[in-house]
Amino acid sequence: MTLSVERIRASLSDGLLSFPITDFDEKGQFNPETYKARIEWFIEHDVSAVFVAGGTGEFFSLDLAEYKQIVKIAVETVAGRVPVIASAGRSVAEAKAFVLAAEEVGCDGILLMPPFLTECPEDGIIEYASQIMQSSPIQFIYYNRGNGILGAENVKLLAANNPNLIALKDGVGNIAALNDTIKTVGDRLVYIGGVPTAEIFAEAYLSIGVNTYSSAVFNFMPGMANRFYKALREGNKAVVTSIIQDFFIPFCRLRDEKKGYAVSLIKSGASAIGRSAGEVRAPLTMPTSEQENRLKALIDANK
Repeated sequence: MTLSVERIRASLSDGLLSFPITDFDEKGQFNPETYKARIEWFIEHDVSAVFVAGGTGEFFSLDLAEYKQIVKIAVETVAGRVPVIASAGRSVAEAKAFVLAAEEVGCDGILLMPPFLTECPEDGIIEYASQIMQSSPIQFIYYNRGNGILGAENVKLLAANNPNLIALKDGVGNIAALNDTIKTVGDRLVYIGGVPTAEIFAEAYLSIGVNTYSSAVFNFMPGMANRFYKALREGNKAVVTSIIQDFFIPFCRLRDEKKGYAVSLIKSGASAIGRSAGEVRAPLTMPTSEQENRLKALIDANK
């Protein structure tokens, strides 16, 4: 039994969101046992909603059979305590298959990724998203990112055409454009911060009414992630500034040393705290031992 639309919207509007990494074994195959334990650990650390098989969870590297296992385990483990949101994307036909798989096991919603590879006109993006959203009654969050970016008026049109679109996740970080969208569309949608390492944008997001965001570092520093979010919402600028200076700025500098490290460093961080999920799949690559040592030192200094 899925949660009500009101409950899902409330969870997306207030509280910290996160995307668990996907567990692979030493052969690079999905590891259901350690993944189940990871999801339970997430719930124990006061997350408001769990986004499974997302960008941090390497959705782009999963096949449909693996995806079905992942969403089923997540739904069964969470057991209605918070919303479980899965991802869909790629071609329209593939996206519909992922949506159906998530719907069948009781996921509460779908994060719709942008189309694959090609440059997309905005009217084409609306058609792409609408065909997928209208294939299922499940609730959708549109991820405004990459080659699937919609302007304010087209977000409004997409929402008008699809009653089961309940939220927009920002993956761009253009605060002026996002503010335009929020003021144009209003409270028809919930707005979520979703740039990589979203905490670095959190103050700007909050200033225009985006109350929450997805935290990747929650995968290895849930206590600090929650402490930062609490300080942000309480207006405790001293704590917010301190954590940004001491952790997030050096972390982002390390992340920017190589493409794909927004995911790879999260897996390294999980290993550093004794909760390994294996290595990333190609085309991503793992950090060097020297980079992993710097990350470990950064984690140890900010526990």
